[in-house]
Amino acid sequence: MEIVPVPVLNDNYVWLIHDSDSGETAAVDPSVGPPVIEAAEARGWQISQVFNTHWHPDHTGGNQAIHEATGAPVTGPTEVRKVYEPDRIVGEGDHVRLGGLEANIWDIPAHTAGHIAIYFPTAKAIFVGDTMFAMGCGRLFEGTAAQMHANLQRLAALPEDTRVYCGHEYTLANARFAVTVEPDNADLAARLQRVEDLRERGEVTLPTTIGEERRTNPFMRAHSVDELARLRQTKDSFG
Repeated sequence: MEIVPVPVLNDNYVWLIHDSDSGETAAVDPSVGPPVIEAAEARGWQISQVFNTHWHPDHTGGNQAIHEATGAPVTGPTEVRKVYEPDRIVGEGDHVRLGGLEANIWDIPAHTAGHIAIYFPTAKAIFVGDTMFAMGCGRLFEGTAAQMHANLQRLAALPEDTRVYCGHEYTLANARFAVTVEPDNADLAARLQRVEDLRERGEVTLPTTIGEERRTNPFMRAHSVDELARLRQTKDSFG
């Protein structure tokens, strides 16, 4: 399994997943069409599927263009119907396949009411859209702090070497907030320095891992729903 980011818009990442055995390629949360198609073709890949984690247009805006150009079917949660009619609707307990690779679908609502994650256990990779970010979590647009807390605890229970693919390059801003929450966290201070160096060079800071998030993500480390709610409210007005 090969996974590459396609940076688009201001700070979005579209993820291309390639199964070399079958030659199949999936685009996860395509904000736009042409740059994603071009990025795949530059590697000699053709997009054969589209996966959406939630309905927001900056994660679905490229669905139609990719489908029309490649014939790739679109799979996503029911809520995607707000902006595009998927070929397949999935939710908790369903599975999707990319060649010989199988992924489990998780319901992880809070950022949006029908948000899903796509978890490839054998590849130790999970695509979480805007539910979790490196050292952060998504805004609670359509859900509750209780839902987000449950999501993050579920993610925290994954093996620590599981790679986490998020929808945006928010890592530096999240790190700067996180150090105000845990100023004595040495792991967090060191990670902030690494992220600053990466961003100065214009490099991608993702994926993160579950182990890194357990050590440095104040939202994942929140002991209660109330604590997470306070953190989210504070982060919403931070800087």
